[in-house]
Amino acid sequence: MSKAGGETVSVKRIWDEGEHNAFCGFVRHEGRWWCTFREATGHVSEDGALRVIVSDDGERWRSTALIALEGSDLRDPKLEVTPDGTLMLLAGDNRLAEGEFNRSMTWFSADGEAWHGPFIVADDGLWLWRVTWHRGVAWGVGYGVQGGLLARLYRSRCGMRFERIEPDIYTEDYPNETRILFLEDDTALCLLRMDGEGATGKLGRAAPPYTDWRWRDLGVKIGGPEMLRLPDGRFVACVRLYDEPVRTSLMWLDVEQATLTEFLTLPSGGDTSYAGMVWHEGLLWVAYYSSHEEKTCIYLAKVQLD
Repeated sequence: MSKAGGETVSVKRIWDEGEHNAFCGFVRHEGRWWCTFREATGHVSEDGALRVIVSDDGERWRSTALIALEGSDLRDPKLEVTPDGTLMLLAGDNRLAEGEFNRSMTWFSADGEAWHGPFIVADDGLWLWRVTWHRGVAWGVGYGVQGGLLARLYRSRCGMRFERIEPDIYTEDYPNETRILFLEDDTALCLLRMDGEGATGKLGRAAPPYTDWRWRDLGVKIGGPEMLRLPDGRFVACVRLYDEPVRTSLMWLDVEQATLTEFLTLPSGGDTSYAGMVWHEGLLWVAYYSSHEEKTCIYLAKVQLD
């Protein structure tokens, strides 16, 4: 589906070597494209490992690292670039042994080949799903996967240790994955996935020190939320939509009206979404995963926006 707003310039499958390739992180750093994702035998399996690949042009890709931990299913890796230019990898550590808690971990690399870590961050039983660096500080929201239904804000100046910000920013129903962005006046926006029957996404807003959040309902169920602000001030989100057919779509986010408007469906279906987005030289680059072809693979789309 394509509505006024943009059109796909190209879509390329960039990785399919694992049996199940999913959950993307995506950045541009020092003139190259970096993508990370989970490789495993299935969407839910005990052998999740973190693959990191790199490309000079977005066409030809090579692997630089495969990170695995014995006894862990590593999931949902994300890439960020720290203020000093280091690559930062964040992922969930799904502990497999009975009685152990899920954890969040970070790794760091100067070249994408050798990774230093892991560092255990946030609280046990909470999933620090993604972070955003703003004015030298990494901000992220952890959601409760064990022992509580909550969303908790964290911050860090190094990415190796995170402190919680009290009180928790959401404590009702089933808060889940998030993406935080900051405006020029330091106002924080948070796009929040909600789970549960009939649950729809939320848009949160808070001013410093980010202890008092106002939430508005977006009216649509979303998964794997990612968003960025374009140079012209508009906000674009990439999410999984659950109404049939399930798909990965680009949507305009109106932060004043708290609405999401779909304008472009990427080639996708089934097990899909969890994108990373980068704006580069007038094009929106979107790395995501999908199972609409013979197996679950990683794709890279270039989109021209109106």
